[in-house]
Amino acid sequence: MKSVAILGSTGTIGKNALEVIAHLGPGYVAHSLACRRSVGELLKQTRRFAPRRVALFDHASAAEFKKRCNGRPEVLSGMEGLSALAADSQADIVVCSLVGAVGLIPLVCALKAGKKVALANKEPMVMAGQLLMQEARRWLAEIIPVDSEPSAIFQCIQGARLQREQLRRVFLTASGGPFYRRKGNLSGVSVEEALAHPNWKMGKKITVDSATLMNKGFEAIEIAHLFGLKMEQIEILIHPQSILHSAVEMLDGSVLAQMSRPDMKLPIQYALTYPAHSPSPVPRLNWIAMKRLEFDRPDFKKFPCLPLCLEAARMGGGAPAALSAANEIAVEAFLEKRIGFMDIPKVDEKILKLCGASGPVSLQDVVEIDQWARDKAREAAMRL
Repeated sequence: MKSVAILGSTGTIGKNALEVIAHLGPGYVAHSLACRRSVGELLKQTRRFAPRRVALFDHASAAEFKKRCNGRPEVLSGMEGLSALAADSQADIVVCSLVGAVGLIPLVCALKAGKKVALANKEPMVMAGQLLMQEARRWLAEIIPVDSEPSAIFQCIQGARLQREQLRRVFLTASGGPFYRRKGNLSGVSVEEALAHPNWKMGKKITVDSATLMNKGFEAIEIAHLFGLKMEQIEILIHPQSILHSAVEMLDGSVLAQMSRPDMKLPIQYALTYPAHSPSPVPRLNWIAMKRLEFDRPDFKKFPCLPLCLEAARMGGGAPAALSAANEIAVEAFLEKRIGFMDIPKVDEKILKLCGASGPVSLQDVVEIDQWARDKAREAAMRL
């Protein structure tokens, strides 16, 4: 029996993770669930999956949930509650699918508890990837990527039993989002258009990041830390069909790729069952119906968030954390229709320039940089 804690259970990844647990049957159980403030959805999940503990980041929402849950399960709140679930000795696997920097501290707690972590929350790896990998090694924890492209690279490396020295480069694919084929300036893009992803059903923040290609820059930083790669070993390719999720090239020129239909249940299930592959509910590829697979280079001018992300990686230190925080605030402002779509990279660039290059940072430094960048990004967004 594998007990699973899901941090972010009411989001897209969390909901899919629960469906995977239901599919896998009695060998897996949802031991604990956590979310930010979605009381109604968490109550529905609690009735169906009967977790022993739940946590809500928002204290008022936790109080409301407690009134409505009839005394079961145990209800925790705030960062302390999220962290307690992440480090719970009865949880074998922790699914980290919170949105944004709020996932950093719970992830650290899970690693210090020596957990197997199924990681879908990429912002902590962007903010402090090197430090987090050090913590994982120190406490003998495992980080299994859940996002489809990092999972694809992980599966290729595991399948071929590759050592880092055998890798020449990796091909990190991106769908291109809803605007890959759109002509002209993107300044007039609406929130509704940005959220209309052609291939994937995801949360609002990651969907906007996919539309700006910031998500792909974040993934490049993430996989560099996860697999010990240099940024120049990572080649980003636009692949509109989202069938080939990523590939690795060995020193001899051989390329291994992971392919499947675009469904998050597949990488989630692999993260839960790793190192085994088990039957899944995801429909199989229809090779005849595919007809063709297209690949292209990203347009850095059309999507300025992507080169900004790569520049932050080059700068190192606290720059990726500052950019991640600024982007979170900018995307929030766009979703609330306070700034335009192309104002997102303007806010991001301003904060990155203010941050400048810095030396090695600690986890405490990262937290402080995150808060500083958020404050500055709010000021920048108000001036636009």
